[in-house]
Amino acid sequence: MRQWHPHVTVASVVFSDGRYLLVEERDKSSGALVFNQPAGHLERDESLPEAALRETLEETGWQVRLQGILGVALYTAPANGVTYHRTTFLAEPVAPVAEARLDADIQAVHWLDYESIRAKSARMRSPLVLASIELHRRGICYPLDLVYSQ
Repeated sequence: MRQWHPHVTVASVVFSDGRYLLVEERDKSSGALVFNQPAGHLERDESLPEAALRETLEETGWQVRLQGILGVALYTAPANGVTYHRTTFLAEPVAPVAEARLDADIQAVHWLDYESIRAKSARMRSPLVLASIELHRRGICYPLDLVYSQ
């Protein structure tokens, strides 16, 4: 019997001037172009905040400053049955990094207002994308020290 384990992921809701930073990426299972927050898997010997900063840079080319934690979610993807344990951070942009090379799956990086995101809701990678933006819009944000490493 195969042992079950969740996949630990992070995401960043990057917000500035009424717009959110999203990536348009190729979904590996369906081949469709979908929208997502900068997000990815935790790597060995990396803290959750470090992973969020790295993934945001790798997928958007932006250096960001983490401001807080929007939430922690479990999501089982219907396409593959994998359960993801996702910590979502709130971040503000600091600066684009000119020499940044984006991950190969990233097709485009977009700054979108809430109405544009809602209009594209059927093309979100998962329901967690819009749910985390809704948390931000409701003013939900926990301090960064909620997550700690020893």
